[in-house]
Amino acid sequence: MQTISYQGIKITHEQQAAVNDALVVEAPLQININQEAYTVVMRTPDNDFELIRGLLYAEDIYKSTSPLNFEIMKEENEIPSIINASIPKESIGKGYLNKRTLLSVSSCGICGKQELKDIKVTGEKLISNPTFSSDILHEMFSKMKKLQETFKTSGGSHAAAIFNKNHELLTIKEDIGRHNAVDKTIGNLLIKNTLKQANYLLVSGRVSYEIVSKAFIAKIPIIVAVSACSSLAVDFAKEFGICLIGFTREHKMTIYSNPAYLKKN
Repeated sequence: MQTISYQGIKITHEQQAAVNDALVVEAPLQININQEAYTVVMRTPDNDFELIRGLLYAEDIYKSTSPLNFEIMKEENEIPSIINASIPKESIGKGYLNKRTLLSVSSCGICGKQELKDIKVTGEKLISNPTFSSDILHEMFSKMKKLQETFKTSGGSHAAAIFNKNHELLTIKEDIGRHNAVDKTIGNLLIKNTLKQANYLLVSGRVSYEIVSKAFIAKIPIIVAVSACSSLAVDFAKEFGICLIGFTREHKMTIYSNPAYLKKN
């Protein structure tokens, strides 16, 4: 369930009318690791296993390609509220030591980080050969928008979509949280063992640090956003070798880092 109907009063030119609006669902999910509570995230229910798989990957808790066993431990109103991920102890990464002790809200990808050093990401700079035209990016965004069913109904959800080097859609997911949608797409490809095909990450909102770091960890070299990019997102994108593009709409876009990916006219 991604939307639910709520009553409201709509005012137009001082005229009032009762309406039933479809709102995007936001609900808490407690993630357990080996039966112990790890964190609570606020998310839109659906694709929860993909969300957890992507989050554990981004947090350097489980990087193996072997499938994980998920178990729904508790439900509320038929929505999972506690899900346990069983991970062999020898496969748990160092990220687990940075155990999240705070609630992670849907708009915050770094809530629960306890020290400044915990938001750093390390690794080799990404190097990718394929280039793209501005027209093909707009075509990919058009394809993504057509598949944003929750947004069409509620107007309140974000979307993330991943395309391969041939501009073919690999996955699209929606959520009330921008970074949750990204985790769901990456988790979906991890489960399908196709993450290596990822080349473009398209997001429906703004881009801040956490989305760039998730793309870098997933080795996705190009991020394209509908809206703005934060200063830290641009700094990290430059350092990581990621081509970061913002304000991609109405046949316009702004490239903030690594413009060599764009084909010259």
